[in-house]
Amino acid sequence: MMQKRYMSIWFSHLLTDWICLKRPQLKDKPVIFSIKAGNRIIVSAASRQAEELGINVGMPLADARAILPELEVLDDKPGRTARLLKALGTWCIRYSPIVGIDLPDGLMLEITGCTHLWGGEKSYLKEVVNRLRGAGYQVRAAISDTVATSWAVARFGKVSPIIAPGKHIDALLPLPSPALRLSELNIQKLSKLGLYRIGSFINMPASVLRRRFGEEMIERIRKAIGDMPDPITPIILPDPFSERLPSMEPINTRVGIEIAVEKLMNTLCKRLQSEGKGLRQATLSCYRVDGKIIRVQIGTNQPSSNAVHLLKLFGLKIGDIAPKMGIELFILDAQKVEDTQARQEAFWLQADNGGNQEIAELIDRICGKVGENTIHRYLPQQHYWPERAIMAVTSLTLKPEIPWRSDKPRPVQLLGKPEEIEVTAPIPDYPPMVFRYRGKIHQVKKADGPERIEREWWLDAGEHRDYYSVEDELGKRYWLFRSGHYSGDKPSKWYLHGFFA
Repeated sequence: MMQKRYMSIWFSHLLTDWICLKRPQLKDKPVIFSIKAGNRIIVSAASRQAEELGINVGMPLADARAILPELEVLDDKPGRTARLLKALGTWCIRYSPIVGIDLPDGLMLEITGCTHLWGGEKSYLKEVVNRLRGAGYQVRAAISDTVATSWAVARFGKVSPIIAPGKHIDALLPLPSPALRLSELNIQKLSKLGLYRIGSFINMPASVLRRRFGEEMIERIRKAIGDMPDPITPIILPDPFSERLPSMEPINTRVGIEIAVEKLMNTLCKRLQSEGKGLRQATLSCYRVDGKIIRVQIGTNQPSSNAVHLLKLFGLKIGDIAPKMGIELFILDAQKVEDTQARQEAFWLQADNGGNQEIAELIDRICGKVGENTIHRYLPQQHYWPERAIMAVTSLTLKPEIPWRSDKPRPVQLLGKPEEIEVTAPIPDYPPMVFRYRGKIHQVKKADGPERIEREWWLDAGEHRDYYSVEDELGKRYWLFRSGHYSGDKPSKWYLHGFFA
């Protein structure tokens, strides 16, 4: 029987590496994530630069800010680490079919029979580590006969990351006691007894260890030396929602394409319904006899397994398919699916549920004609700063957590970035009489304001804004603001930020 081999991958700064990849401007800055723990806010992750300044995981956020006031602090979210590890583990399945998440900061791979494809364990480990480091993650990895030994060597080993078969016990002996993943209480007990290395207590009688340190110690040692199973829970990839239909003869008519799409869609929707899923995005790939592939795509605003509705969306796209000499293969892929919400039959015909479904299908058809990303939905957020006061959502079923503000006028169209304008104002703190926007002059006939909106100083720094609602000679209404106070040294800057109906 082939000796099993395991590889542990340790991401020493997983969250901070990830955020630096998303926001490259943070790469050389000390960055931490904070999370609420009881009545305190503590550091949940720290970058290498922050650690070098003495900021560590578990430290109260107030202490970290005292060490470095300009520290970049980001909010941590429950489950983010697991989701990130799952994504990295899914990527690692190319190196082994059995990849497990090893919370809070690692992955575990069973690599038995895999390494020869890369020329051996050394080349295999080098390939994985270099690819992850190249992507921007600080990683270490180790290979041995047991899961626990690989975990220990990846984090505490200082000699070689590859432990030869049968040598895993020898590799454990010089490692510190935390390398056995013991509880903090047992580590403190070992320290008080002067047992700092695994080799100083691993050969003690089991009865002695059990009496002093409990069953945990025995279990950890047995797993490390291979006397006790240490299973990996592998990441299971879902079967892709994909259907294919080869043609006996090349199809080059619209009717033939419609029949093919209908067959594929009926089969796909039957599977979606059986699994309680709904389609959000799908692509039809048409393989022509001349070797070219024609692809058309549809999207929905909420999960749908209604074959009739989805066929209508594809019907809007069939005109874009040029069959030429004919199509010999059709493949329908649902790239994005989501769980559908189960509805009670008694409520099915009520306006709220049925209305939402009809609205969603109407929006799908409009998007199919005018293009995707032309219709958006926004929900209010608990912020005063206009750019943060709304949040774009992709679901029609998501409910707002707070009501829309109605005490102050807000434009129906808010520009993502305010555009600078030229104005003429009679006196300071007075609305403009004239403003020029994109080369066109607007005479202001009516105005209301100002409404001062201060920045959320705990999120960013800058000047406040004084907003005015103005109406020009054509009756069009705009939302303008002056940035900061009037100053005699420099002219104030004015911006246009939105349009009223």
